[in-house]
Formats: sequence, C-alpha cells, structure tokens
Amino acid sequence: MSMSVTERYKGYTAKRATFGVVLFSLIILASIYALNVGPYSLSLGDTIKALAGENAKAGLVLWNIRLPRIVAAIVVGAALAVAGAVMQCLLRNPLASPFTMGISHGAMFGASLAIALIGAGGAESSGRIFINNPYAVVLFAFSGSLLGVGAILLLARLRGLSPGAMILAGVAMSSLFMAGTTLIQYFAEEEELAAMVYWSFGDLGRPVWKEIWIMLIAFVPSFIYFLFERWNYNAIESGDEIAKSLGVNVDVVRLVGMLLASLITAVGVAFVGIIGFIGLICPHAVRLLIGGDHRFLIPSSALFGALLLLLSDTVARTVISPTLLPVGVLTSFMGAPMFIYLLVKMEQRV
Repeated sequence: MSMSVTERYKGYTAKRATFGVVLFSLIILASIYALNVGPYSLSLGDTIKALAGENAKAGLVLWNIRLPRIVAAIVVGAALAVAGAVMQCLLRNPLASPFTMGISHGAMFGASLAIALIGAGGAESSGRIFINNPYAVVLFAFSGSLLGVGAILLLARLRGLSPGAMILAGVAMSSLFMAGTTLIQYFAEEEELAAMVYWSFGDLGRPVWKEIWIMLIAFVPSFIYFLFERWNYNAIESGDEIAKSLGVNVDVVRLVGMLLASLITAVGVAFVGIIGFIGLICPHAVRLLIGGDHRFLIPSSALFGALLLLLSDTVARTVISPTLLPVGVLTSFMGAPMFIYLLVKMEQRV
C-alpha cells in the first residue's frame, strides 16, 4: 500500500531532523573529547572536577584555553558554513563561498597593513613571533574583509551585476587584495613579514571569551534572519523570475543576505585568521546527504561546519603534539580537492 502525501512529508522531515540531531550529538561528543586531549592530558573525571572548581590547575587549562578554543571552533565553523550556503543560493553558483568572494584575502590585506603601518606585530631574536596590538589587527582585518564585499555589492546595486558577474568580481577583488598584500610584504621588515605570515595561519586559540561573545552577537541574529528567509531562498534557487512571480523581492533579499553573510565571515576571520574552504565544503556535503531544502540546509550546514572545524582543530593540535599545526592548513587540504571536483562537475554540465 503506497504512503499518502502526508506520510511521505513526515518521513521527509523526520529524516532531516534526525540528521540534525545526529550532528548535534557528534558536536557534543567531539567537544568532550577535545576537552580531554592535548599536551596536558585529562581524564573525563579530571575534566568534571576541573569544571566544578575542584582542580585549580586543570580548571585554568579548561576555562582559559580549551573551552574558548572549542566554542570559537563551533561559532566560526557554523558562521563560515552558513555564509557559504547562503552565498551559493543567492549567487546560484556552487563555487560561491566566503573564501572565493575575497573576504579572507581582504582580511589578510588589512592585517598586513596594520602590522606594517602601526607596528602591530613582529618577531623577537629568540624566534618568538607576536601580535602586540591584536585589536588594531582585528579592526584592520575586519575593514579589509568588508571593503571588497562592499565594492561588489555597490556595483551590483548601481550597475545591476548578475550573480555570475558578482562571482567574477569577487575573484577580481581577491586578486587585487593578494597583489596589495604581496606589495606590503615586499617592503616589510623581516620581523613584520614573520608576523604577517603568522597571522595568516588560522588559529582558534587567539580569541578570548570577550571576543567569542562579539562573534556570537554577530552570528546569532544573522542566523535567525537566514532561517526566516528560508522559503525565499528556496524560491530563488529555482531562478529569479520564478522567485519574483512568487512575490519575492529578489534584489533586496540578495543584497541583505550577502551583506549579513559577509559580516559574520568578516567578524570570524578578523579574530581567528584565514580558515579556507569550510564555507565551500559543508553546504555541498549537506546537500549530498539531505538535499537542498534551505529549511534544513541552513541549520544542518551550521552544525556540520561547527563539527568539521572542531574536529580539524582537535587533529591540528594533537597529531604532532605538543606542536600545534595551523587549522587553516588542514581545512585547505580538504577544501582544495573539493574545489577541483566542483570545477570538473561544472565543466561536464556545459
């Protein structure tokens, strides 16, 4: 006996809700594991005692080092993944992501400018690299991130750029920022150059609780807005003309969505450095598993991005412990093959 439409719909939603619950459960388990592993190894019992305030030394490690790092991984991973999902929908291009739109390159340009102009970083004779004015670097990196996106959105608004043209504009801005960064590095002192390269490595150990709250304040309202717009995103996925016939103000939805996606990316990248390809990998992985319905794609992408970045960071700080690998290196290793795969798939469709 065939199922009714109502039963099929319940099965459809139940499958996707279950997927979200599984991802959330995996994040909890990964967080517990990340709390216990590292150069200062702890058992589960030690962790519980430390969180309860019964072990001062372990509590210092957990509350000041590991917990901020875990929460930062979850927030930044979710922000990058959601931004990627929204950009891919609004620009109707599978290669759209915060990384390919030039946001990360703009942040690198801004950070390099801060280090060169106001001496916000350097290196000691002992070899230790430092950022002595982190908030100045963050401010410049944030400004650089939004500079390129602002130019693209302004062009789109004034000249009516198509979604495809916006992608090309993002590639052009990336190239421009890379050229500017290279020029700054060419004239920089050796100590400044070392600080610039050091900042470019994505590092989730930089943010403290105050900075994590800033990232949350930017992410949570934007995420809620994206959820409210989920039906409009589903309509835009079918094409601008169909969306307009359904009453969607496509231009406004696209402009606001791109602006907020860029904002949450810029805030995260400014505090932790460049972490590439999370915004590209996660939405596509979720689409393969549960489809492209934005009612489920947006929250599932957030969960998947949080899980992927948390696992990547845990591997980065434990694989050759006590040496810490930059998490951005691992995400780039994962993202580059995915990027090539998508390019090949696009060529096959042409």
